[in-house]
Amino acid sequence: QVQLVESGGGLVQPGGSLRLSCAASGSIFSFYTMGWSRQAPGKQRELVAWITSGGRTNYADSVKGRFTISGDNTKKTVYLQMDSLKPEDTAVYYCNLGFNLAKIYDYWGQGTQVTVSS
Repeated sequence: QVQLVESGGGLVQPGGSLRLSCAASGSIFSFYTMGWSRQAPGKQRELVAWITSGGRTNYADSVKGRFTISGDNTKKTVYLQMDSLKPEDTAVYYCNLGFNLAKIYDYWGQGTQVTVSS
């Protein structure tokens, strides 16, 4: 079994920054993809950024240039640095993990609230 534990959400003003962390434990594959998705009320779930165990990254257009995903393979931890935050970034953010991108929703963290408001 795999466990994902997130931290780092909160309230921030527009233009501010937050950093989310996700630590994975349990039976982690040698090759995997980890990422962050978000769900806002009344909106579809969106996969905003993901990283492979080989270090390749990718981003949704909505966050490209503002969010940076990084990972530490030895700690099985992934980070999401969120800069220039906008009110529309407000959502519950979830850490996700799977063998590959197609299976990235196999495992979920508990979610952390990010609120961008003045």
